[in-house]
Formats: sequence, structure tokens, C-alpha cells
Amino acid sequence: MNWNLIWPILIVILSNTFYNIGMKSMPGDVNPFGALMVTYVVAAIISGILFICIVGPSNVSAEISKINWVSVVLALAIVGLEVGYLFVYRAGWTISTASVVANIGLACVLLMVGYFLYKENVSFNQIVGIIVCMVGLILINI
Repeated sequence: MNWNLIWPILIVILSNTFYNIGMKSMPGDVNPFGALMVTYVVAAIISGILFICIVGPSNVSAEISKINWVSVVLALAIVGLEVGYLFVYRAGWTISTASVVANIGLACVLLMVGYFLYKENVSFNQIVGIIVCMVGLILINI
């Protein structure tokens, strides 16, 4: 297996693990938007430091000029994701179920997005996988 394929997904898995533990551990009396604001400020500082270290101080403005509307839409999606998970856990979902349900639903939606928006092929095995996922969603929530 190619290490260039493995290390990014390991980061996603590890980060998602800490993300879900953090969201589940967020005190119920904390204002969600205040907590997210602190989270985003810390994330912005970390991102800024990494950005400057990677591109170099002299290339910052050139790199920023390449940014388009996608960053704004991504910010809206991130806020929705964060608030959604926070309220999912506050509503009483278990950490072992909420992420599974959300990610199975996401996988099914992204398969359709890939097909309709990006003209990706959908195989018979993927269609069977969607059906298995739907059955799994029913079983996990019984």
C-alpha cells in the first residue's frame, strides 16, 4: 500500500476521533457559538502559522490572492457541521452511533453528488453498498 494514500486518512481518522470526543465532552451549559468562536480562533492561529511556514512570508499575499468563494462556502459548511454535531450530542445521541449514522448518510449523499455533479461512475458494488448502509442505519437505530 502506498504511504501517500495512508497517512492522510490516518490524520482524518485520528482528528475525527478527537473531534467527536471533544464535541461529546462539551459542557451542556456552554453557549455553542462562543465555544465554536474560541475553537475557530485557535484553529485560525494554527492555520496561519502553518500557512506562513509552508509558503514563506514573502509568498503570503500571492497565495492569498488565489483564494476564491469556495473558502466562504466551506466556512459556512464547517459552522453547520460543528453546530450540527454539538446539538446531535446535546440531544442525547451516543458517540458510537451519531458518527456512524452521520458518516453513512454522508457516504450515500456523496456517492450521488459524485455521480450527478462530477460525472463519476457508480458501480453495481457501490449501489449494493448503499443498500447495505441503509439496512445498517435501520439496524443501528432499532
